Amino acid sequence: MTHPGFTHGHSAHCESGVMSLMMRHHGLQLSEAMAFGLSGALMFAYLPFVKLGGMPLIAYRRMPRAIIKGLQKNLGIKMQMQTFSRPGQGTEALDGLLAQGKIVGAQTSVFWLPYFPEEMRFHFNAHNLIVYGKEGNEYLISDPVFEAPVRCATEDLQKARFVKGVMAPKGLLYYPVSVPETIDYATIIPKIIKKNARAMLKTPVPIAGIRGIRALARNIGRLGKKDLRYARLFLGHIVRMQEEIGTGGAGFRFIYASFLQEAGRLTNSPQLAEASEMMTAVGDQWREFALLLAKAIRGKNGQTMDFPALQAKLEDVAEAEAAVYRQLLAAR
Repeated sequence: MTHPGFTHGHSAHCESGVMSLMMRHHGLQLSEAMAFGLSGALMFAYLPFVKLGGMPLIAYRRMPRAIIKGLQKNLGIKMQMQTFSRPGQGTEALDGLLAQGKIVGAQTSVFWLPYFPEEMRFHFNAHNLIVYGKEGNEYLISDPVFEAPVRCATEDLQKARFVKGVMAPKGLLYYPVSVPETIDYATIIPKIIKKNARAMLKTPVPIAGIRGIRALARNIGRLGKKDLRYARLFLGHIVRMQEEIGTGGAGFRFIYASFLQEAGRLTNSPQLAEASEMMTAVGDQWREFALLLAKAIRGKNGQTMDFPALQAKLEDVAEAEAAVYRQLLAAR
């Protein structure tokens, strides 16, 4: 059971990569950057009440499945999405879809995928991939964060699809049932960009958008009053959430910058092209912030932990990112 017409592609992020590959397979030429940007998934949220490894969840995009659902809503794509109560039922459904010649998206846990190197495995339950065939007891998988297709035994993929915990996949499978032949980019691009910019700039929620970045900055500033071990763990957690898990903060800003560049070309907008350059600079600032955190963590006895300086750096990042959204709201 293989799919001769499917072409694997490497991407920066799993969910946007999967949706880009799926759309291209079904005839709609959509880059990963466009898949991410047109879903309206760019976001920031600091969620102290949701724990990941005992630390607050820090998200640099909307929650898992937001790219899939956002593209459905914004582009008129119709997707079939299924979850399952029993692992065996989920495996049987996947095999049935492959027998029909479909390529199928699946949500999994990175930790239980044996083709990931051991040092890259951690308990992240929202990793997306495409299953495009099966040979014997092995699934043929297009994992967009890998440069080439991989294989995975039936029992291993089943375990990865039905892991418990935060963002449990529940065996999620998805595939398109209707894909538009063309998209009216001139109409939808400005609408989606402005909606996303307003969400980042004007959200009433104090832990989301630009307000969320500033809330995290204030929390870093208060770490001087905390136990030194906790402070080091908290800073390390920020680095991991930003640079390792699901592409992270800077990575999503670079993807969005690519989207703005492409959107600027499609709509002949110099303002979007300028915003793209601004967002690239914001991504660089997020990376600089992560380097400062890493240096602070490596210091002995907390000597390099200048919490006010770290707070000030993140507040600068927040202001630079806010300037991009103001530019986008002003764009015509």
